Amino acid sequence: MVARLAGFLPGELNEEQAVVYQAIAGGPRAAGAQLFALTDEEGRLRGPFNAMLLSPPVGTALQSVGAAVRYRSSLSDRVREMAVLLVAAHWGSAFEREAHEAVGRGCGLTEEELDFLRSGRLPDLTDPGETVALRAAASLLRTGALDDDAYDTAVSAIGERGLFELTTLVGYYSTLALQLRVFAGEEPPRR
Repeated sequence: MVARLAGFLPGELNEEQAVVYQAIAGGPRAAGAQLFALTDEEGRLRGPFNAMLLSPPVGTALQSVGAAVRYRSSLSDRVREMAVLLVAAHWGSAFEREAHEAVGRGCGLTEEELDFLRSGRLPDLTDPGETVALRAAASLLRTGALDDDAYDTAVSAIGERGLFELTTLVGYYSTLALQLRVFAGEEPPRR
């Protein structure tokens, strides 16, 4: 599938689009640009961020949710990146996988862990809290819910705040995967 939405050049953005662009390209994500480029060589936003410019009010809100999930969450960097990679595997999102494998390596994920996550499987982890969080994320992706036991176990391990943030993370990155399919031409996984 080919990208359906042409990239917006920075010099052609209207005022509202420029605000969204700056929040993405100049915000906290920019600090990680050495791990994964947010823009192409001409400054166009890559991946799901380009589509956010179509509706500046929604794009602003959506990128703010993403920034909160990535940079102001109580979840550890490892849990966050492993959960994102489970979402990427579930939805078959090559962009999310590429971006977050790079970030994951930067926060200590091993190649063996990345191999497991790439195939949608849970790696063998020594930290029980990480295991519980990833099981919860996998359940959310598989069924869209947690039964009472899984809920209680997750709250015991990562707290109510952590579980709220984990459900938000799964929903946010699932939204990006959908937008990548529709606007950037990513193929759905074969199941």
